[in-house]
Amino acid sequence: MPGPYSPVRDINWHKRERDEPGGNTLTAEERRAAQRFQIRLPMIVRWTSGAAIGEASTESRDVSSRGVYFFLPKEVSSGSPVEILLTLPHEITLAGPVKVRCLGRIKRADTDVPGHVGVVAQIERYEFLRGDEHAA
Repeated sequence: MPGPYSPVRDINWHKRERDEPGGNTLTAEERRAAQRFQIRLPMIVRWTSGAAIGEASTESRDVSSRGVYFFLPKEVSSGSPVEILLTLPHEITLAGPVKVRCLGRIKRADTDVPGHVGVVAQIERYEFLRGDEHAA
């Protein structure tokens, strides 16, 4: 997770919203919503589902420190391993673009939008990549 000297420290990935101003405690759902960032970031997503391996270029709809919501052209099974490669822009890092490789699992896929599958991926771990590093 980002440390005190991380280029993304100002994004408040781990912002703790236990209480609102005025002393009202936030519900778990409100805390989750408070930690999400509605931002469209270009991404490359790789997944395995059974024997099938897939890869797609897409963009995020929202991102948090523990997950990302994005669209794929086809459905992916819940529990499938996923690798996401994205670049955080200068506006977020305040230190220039930063490549991030995220590893996790598909938690849910929604087929509400024709031709697109909305996917929720839980991020289990991530690493910041140097300019010369690429996702495996």
